[in-house]
Amino acid sequence: MFSRANPRQTIVWLFAFVLVFGLAYLFVLLPLLSGTGEILEIGQVANQDYISPRTFSYESEVLTTQQQNSAASLVQDIYSTPETGIARQQVGLLRDALAYITAVRSDPHATQEQKLADLAALEDIQLRQETAQNILSLNETRWLAVQQETINVLEQVMRNAIREDRLEEARRSVPSRVSLSLPEDQAAIVAELAAAFVAPNSIFSPELTAAAREQARLAVEPVTRTFLAGETIVQRGRVMNASDIEALQAAGLVEPGSNWKIQAGAFAIILVTAGFSIIYLNRRPNITGDWRSALLIAVLFLAFLGAARLLIPEHVIVPYLFPLTAFSLTIASLIGVQTALIFTLPLAVLTIYGLPNNLELTLFYVFSGYFGVLTLGQGRRLSAFLRASLSSALAGVVIILAYRLAEGDTDWIGVLTLCGASFFNGAVSAGLTMVLQFFLAQFLGMTTPLQLMELSRPDHPLLQYILRRAPGTYQHSLQVANLAEQAAERINADALLTRIGALYHDAGKALNPTFFIENQMHPQQNPHNELNPAASAEIIIRHVTDGLELARKHRLPRRIQDFIAEHHGTTITRYQYVTALEEVDGDESRLEVRHFMYPGPKPRSRETAILMLADSSEAVTRAKTPRDEEELRQIVKTVIESRLAEGQLDETSLTIRDLNDILDSFTGTLKGVYHPRIEYPQIKAGQPVELAPGNPEDEPPQISDPEQSEVPPRLGKQAASDVPTRPVDSARLPAANPSAHPDSTS
Repeated sequence: MFSRANPRQTIVWLFAFVLVFGLAYLFVLLPLLSGTGEILEIGQVANQDYISPRTFSYESEVLTTQQQNSAASLVQDIYSTPETGIARQQVGLLRDALAYITAVRSDPHATQEQKLADLAALEDIQLRQETAQNILSLNETRWLAVQQETINVLEQVMRNAIREDRLEEARRSVPSRVSLSLPEDQAAIVAELAAAFVAPNSIFSPELTAAAREQARLAVEPVTRTFLAGETIVQRGRVMNASDIEALQAAGLVEPGSNWKIQAGAFAIILVTAGFSIIYLNRRPNITGDWRSALLIAVLFLAFLGAARLLIPEHVIVPYLFPLTAFSLTIASLIGVQTALIFTLPLAVLTIYGLPNNLELTLFYVFSGYFGVLTLGQGRRLSAFLRASLSSALAGVVIILAYRLAEGDTDWIGVLTLCGASFFNGAVSAGLTMVLQFFLAQFLGMTTPLQLMELSRPDHPLLQYILRRAPGTYQHSLQVANLAEQAAERINADALLTRIGALYHDAGKALNPTFFIENQMHPQQNPHNELNPAASAEIIIRHVTDGLELARKHRLPRRIQDFIAEHHGTTITRYQYVTALEEVDGDESRLEVRHFMYPGPKPRSRETAILMLADSSEAVTRAKTPRDEEELRQIVKTVIESRLAEGQLDETSLTIRDLNDILDSFTGTLKGVYHPRIEYPQIKAGQPVELAPGNPEDEPPQISDPEQSEVPPRLGKQAASDVPTRPVDSARLPAANPSAHPDSTS
């Protein structure tokens, strides 16, 4: 968007975005700062008595959390069961130490001092000097008894759960477990050796402890506080705590927190939605290039957001009744489905920001809008709006059930009330969309599918007028409408708009029907034979301005009027111009070309360009009656090349690929209309008819009406083929035989 715009346009767009999202910021912020305007914080002294304005109850998150934390704190740390692997490990270490001591005792080459030094070098135990001497003084029998008893004592102690914080307690219990049959000095050796290898075998488990404490929290019932109308919630002079502020907030008396935090949060949500919108619009130049579409989106966005932020806060049912889906459906029907889907999301987010049940309501609005838009499609029929209404309502009901049924104590009356509100929402949204669509389309010059369907009815007054006054023109318009509609579908243009525009494009001929060949009956005298070329051209050209007058009289949408004004662009009435040129001996300086030129403008959309090509192709094909498909394709291609070379398509977005697709579509459609037919011999009265073998009896006789609709009968086929044309760069279309251009005025 900004990258494609010049500096001045960029400034305009930036100003527009600042204005739109500045207003959106105010709409979002005002409900958050409404109420008393007083901001209270924890630790602040109440400067007045706060009285409950109504009877209400609420679940106190503060008190519930406090009780949950208290219940969790009562849960003791949980340790694992005694691990036998640790006991075996410690017994093994003890055996290794005893084996080492035995080796030191039995060393015949070591002195007493060396043996004491070796015992002091033990890694897992630090023996007292007295204990080491007693060990060395024991004989083999007593040493064996000490070893056996030490192992037994350690096994007994390690069979019990020993926690880290109770390790010393377990070691102090070792002496009491030594056998009383041992002398006191040997019992002391056993106790010291065994105590050194006692280790924790029950490890603290954070997971089990946390699970137990969480279970204790969940077991706490939510704390519900109830205040009667007129009851004092907080007395004057009380120091506010979290539960006091929570109660005042539930009563709607104050807003917790601080102003700058609320403003910063609102600014953040506005910033992200604005960025989202800018990125999307930057990829859709067709919207930013059409100021009316951009204005429509901005006005509807702000209108729905402002109304929602005014009506929804402090209500329970109203949020589900508010027809926010009407915004999505209106944008979808006037601009496009993709644009509606994109802007539904930021509108829903901003509408519910900072309000209770914001997640549920946001999803309620988003999915209701999405289902409605996708079901509506182009909204060409009333039934499409009814289906969109039902789809939107059902999506809302599913969201309500998804959240309400998950609650522990389901209020079925409340759930049914909200579901009914969702159906009301869907119905009101569809009805409001049809009303908005009608008025906005009229104001902005847009044409809705419902308007187009109404205009397509054969009993429309203007179509009836054309049929009665100019039946040949009516049939010609039907042929062109079919031809143009199929080509529009082929290149993904608006096929319905193209068809309706084609039905009315020659409406002006109904004011002077006999001046156009398709409305003349043979051998009716052609009025053009009595006119000079300039006067003849003026009458032919006038059908455009006459058509616009009829369109305004019958209040046709401006988009349909574009088809009337642009279907000839700024081309000239070639036959009249060539005739006039012959009268002045080929001196172009003696002629005013503007007298033979249509007023235009050139086609400014793909749809009107398709009509121009279809109108000319149908008339020329009817005039030249091609013998086969190849000749038919060449005729259509020559028409397209001529319009392209004349610059009539310069203001449209048609690509070469589009033109090739249009060529294929026209060829296929016209082939089914102007295919060769068998000519039957005349049947004389009273003479029997013999059919040749294999001659199809049901083949209709050949009918040919080659005259072009806007060329006088005196021109006939010859004028359609002999009029000179401008050279064309044939590389822009598939190669074809550059035969003479058959165009005249159609």
